[in-house]
Amino acid sequence: MKIFVFAELNTAGPSTISLEMLTKARNLGGEVAAFAVGAGSDAAFATLGAHGATTVHHLDPGDALPAAAAAAALAGLVGDGDLVFFGLTQTDRDVAGRLAARTGAAVLSNAVDVKVEGGSVGVVNEILGGSTLVETEFTGSGPRLVVVRPKSFTAEAGAAAQPQVHTVPVPDTGRSGAARITARHAEESQGPSLADAAVIVSGGRGLGSAEKFGLVGELAGILGAAVGATRAVVDSGWVPYSVQVGQTGKTVKPSVYIACGISGAMQHLVGMKDSTTIIAINKDEEAPIFAVADLGVIGDVHQVLPKLIQALKAR
Repeated sequence: MKIFVFAELNTAGPSTISLEMLTKARNLGGEVAAFAVGAGSDAAFATLGAHGATTVHHLDPGDALPAAAAAAALAGLVGDGDLVFFGLTQTDRDVAGRLAARTGAAVLSNAVDVKVEGGSVGVVNEILGGSTLVETEFTGSGPRLVVVRPKSFTAEAGAAAQPQVHTVPVPDTGRSGAARITARHAEESQGPSLADAAVIVSGGRGLGSAEKFGLVGELAGILGAAVGATRAVVDSGWVPYSVQVGQTGKTVKPSVYIACGISGAMQHLVGMKDSTTIIAINKDEEAPIFAVADLGVIGDVHQVLPKLIQALKAR
């Protein structure tokens, strides 16, 4: 069985989740190949190799939306019984769906683990807000397509290795590949990336207003942390969607997660419950967030945060 890992390339190199999936694929054994989409570079290919790819199939779609071309090209590479990893991102899911339609293959999504025993492949999924694990096994013929949740695996580089790189020609997909990217806009951000931060300070509706949410940013700045938020805060327009943590936002796994004025709705918990240490500040002692917290502060966030900020500034 050959394992393919879809890897979207951007200006910073391969996506973080592609490196997480490559690490898992490497640990499963067998031949591991990365299917890299985007403007490639020797540095990007070397990073893919260090994380487990012995071969890199590189497709550069230029200014075209990549999904149609990537799916068509992948369909010509994957064989019966091959395992294909995609991340739970917009581009990855688009390609996975198109590839499934082309090959008639089944897709198992939202995976948190993958098990290979002999010729069988089992996929572990979380259901009911992460409270229950279900393992599903692929049956039948065709490639096995798996869509993986971010932070399910830890990206770990092994020995430096330069993989064999094969350029994949862009296939003609007709009208399905006609859309073009006319402009790119990079969102300005301060502090560490939410997806990769070791410490995250996150705020919820309990802060009361966009102005009071500024306390979260102030504390994050002192700690060198990233800022996160719940869906309710994002829907209220206090902060952009890019900082949303939860089922419809980002999945994070920092060393420390500080939840400020967050009640702990299941939609939010599934995105941060695997953090190493969770600190919750909420005046409601019955708030669900305390069920997953390692340290709970029962108190008004408007009183606790200013005192915490003052104490940290005094150190």
